[in-house]
Amino acid sequence: MTDQAEQAGFDRQGDTLRLHGPLTTRQVGRLWEPLLKAARGARRLDLSGVTALDTTGAALVLRGAAVAGGGAAEGMGGGAAEGMGGGAAGTGAGGAAEAAAGRKGGGAGAEGVRAEGVRVEGVRVEGASPPVAAVLQRARAALEAPRPAAAPRPLPFVGRVGAWAVGGLRRLRASTGFLGETVLMGLAVVPQPRRLRLADLMRHLDEAGLRAFPLAILLGTLIGVILAFQSSIPMRQFGAEIFIPPLVGISLIRELGPLIAAIIVAGRTGSAYAAELGTMTVNEEVDALRIMGVDPVSMLVLPRLAAALLVMPVLALLVNLTGLFGMGVVMGTLGFPAALVLNQLSEWLTLGSLLGGLFKAAVFGLVIAGIGCRAGLGAGRGPRAVGDAATQAVVGGIVATVVLDGLFAVLFYRLGW
Repeated sequence: MTDQAEQAGFDRQGDTLRLHGPLTTRQVGRLWEPLLKAARGARRLDLSGVTALDTTGAALVLRGAAVAGGGAAEGMGGGAAEGMGGGAAGTGAGGAAEAAAGRKGGGAGAEGVRAEGVRVEGVRVEGASPPVAAVLQRARAALEAPRPAAAPRPLPFVGRVGAWAVGGLRRLRASTGFLGETVLMGLAVVPQPRRLRLADLMRHLDEAGLRAFPLAILLGTLIGVILAFQSSIPMRQFGAEIFIPPLVGISLIRELGPLIAAIIVAGRTGSAYAAELGTMTVNEEVDALRIMGVDPVSMLVLPRLAAALLVMPVLALLVNLTGLFGMGVVMGTLGFPAALVLNQLSEWLTLGSLLGGLFKAAVFGLVIAGIGCRAGLGAGRGPRAVGDAATQAVVGGIVATVVLDGLFAVLFYRLGW
C-alpha cells in the first residue's frame, strides 16, 4: 500500500506498543510527540504492522524505544519535533536522526539484530520484516557513530595577533627556504647548462613573451598618447610644448616602461605560473616528482625564472618604443614635425637611462616569476587553493614591483644616475 492509501499509526496494549502503516517522513511528523508519550513504560515495540520504513521512521522507532526504556525521558516534546524539521512536510530524515541521537549517553545501542528482534535500552523491538529491520539496523549504526568534534572556540584578540605573527614567521621561513633553494639550483645550472630544460624554457618564452606583445604594444601606445596630451595642457601655458618629447621619453624609459611591462607580466605570467604549479600541487604531482628523485625547483621553477628574466627587458623596450610612437603621433597633431621630435629625443635621452630601465625590468621579471612559483608550490589542498595562489601571485608581484621601483629610485638618485 502507498503512503496516500494507508495512514501510519500506533496503539498501546498493556506493555506493548504496536506500530502499523508506512513510517516515512511524510507520516511520522504528526505521530512524533503522541507516540513518544505513549511509549513511556512500554516493554515491547511491535513492528509487524509496519509496511514501510525510512530513516525518519527508524529514528522515531529508536527514540520511542529509548523513551520506553527510560533513556530519554526528558526533552521528548518540542525538542524532538524541532529535530524533525517538519517531517510531516517531507523535509528529510536528517533532522529526525539528529533528534533521535540526542538521548543520554547514546542509549540506542544494544546487542544487535537477532531472530526475535532488536533490544534497545532493555526494550525489545520485534516483528520487523527483513527490509524494515535492515533500515532500522543502518539507522542504529549511524546514530552510534562518534559525533564530530566541536569547533574550537575563537581566540581572543591577543591570541589572534599572536597566531597572525606566528603564521607570518612560518611563511617567511618557507619563502626564505624557497629563495635559498632556487639560488643554489641556479648556481648549479651555470656550470652545467644542460640541466636547464631547453624545451620548457622555449615554451615559457613563447607564452610570457611573444603572446604578450599585442598587449604591450597596445598599452605602450596608449600610455604615450595619454602622456603627450596631458603634458601639452600645462606646457602650452608656458610655451614649452617643445619639451613634451623629452618629458614623455624620460618618463617611459626610466619608469613607466618597466612598470607597465611588470604589470603585464604579473597579470599574465605570474598568475599563470601560480595556477599551473598550484594545480600540480593540489593533484600531488609535485610530491610525485620528489618521490621519483626529481627536484621540482630544477624542473619547474628555473625554466620559468629564466624565461621571465629574458622576456621582461624585451617587453619594457617594446612599451618604450610604442609609447614614443604614440607621443610622436600626438606631437604631429599639435603641429610639430617628426624631425624636431627625434632631435629632442636624441638630445635628452641617454643610453644610461635606457639601460637602467631595462635592468629594472629584468629584476622585476625575476621577482614576479619567483613570487608566482612560490605561490603555486605553496598552494593548499582545498578547492580554493589554485585561485588563492593566483591571487597571491598577482598581488604580491605588483606590490613587490612598486617596492623595488622605490628602492631603485633612491639608489639611482644617490648614484646620480
